Amino acid sequence: MPDVSSATARINGVTMTYTDRGEGPVLLLLHGHAYDRSMWARQVEVFADRGWRVVAPDLRGFGGSEVTEGIVYTEEFADDVAALLEHLAVDRAVVVGFSMSGQIAMELLHRHPGRVRALVVNDTVPEAEDAAGRRRRHVAADAMLTGGMEAYGRNVLGKMVAESTVETRPEVAAEVLAMLQNAPAKGAAAAMRGRAERRDFTELLRGARIPVLVVVGADDAFDGGAGLRMTELAAGAELVVVDGAGHTPNLEQPAAFDDALENFLHRLDA
Repeated sequence: MPDVSSATARINGVTMTYTDRGEGPVLLLLHGHAYDRSMWARQVEVFADRGWRVVAPDLRGFGGSEVTEGIVYTEEFADDVAALLEHLAVDRAVVVGFSMSGQIAMELLHRHPGRVRALVVNDTVPEAEDAAGRRRRHVAADAMLTGGMEAYGRNVLGKMVAESTVETRPEVAAEVLAMLQNAPAKGAAAAMRGRAERRDFTELLRGARIPVLVVVGADDAFDGGAGLRMTELAAGAELVVVDGAGHTPNLEQPAAFDDALENFLHRLDA
């Protein structure tokens, strides 16, 4: 795991670890499944240096945060994030959600709309799972518990990063694999089961009246047109497609990702 500063807080009955760096308006970075806050290490430094207070937590069950076994619903993750912001005396934040946490960010907007100044959804989908999708996620959670995270990481790595990333930036693929394989199996399984039961966010996006940025890796194996659908749903939303990236553009093409985020943040104050 890259070196990132750490603090802890007792949030909704669990100990959460987080990074809090810089001064200024708050930029909240939420990691995906089964990553941890270290995926944002570069962005923490870059945007703290550009006048933002950057907060990046390990969600419950991941990284240095406490594991809750069984199932953790998207609503619980969103409430954790809202409570962490309260703990940090943060009224509102620009919320960046990647993959699983894109759905957590949308749930945060649903449950705690006053906390979300603007929304960045990165390689996620807005729809709820159908019956087959729910079964697949529960089967995947079972496999994490029985087969372990090393096998899980090997099995999904090819969907987490583009083939070109594996070939030209093997160190990035290795970093992603290490996060996946080091994730606590019980925490990852609980989150996967919760994702199976998430709500549909299409109407939320259709009614959103805040700035929205959608970021998608050009070679994201999971996208299936979701980025375009979200852009069309949210009035005035912007879409940025990151060439040469799969599911994890902030690591695969960090300069392009940072430029897209910086341009969006700059327009918030224009």
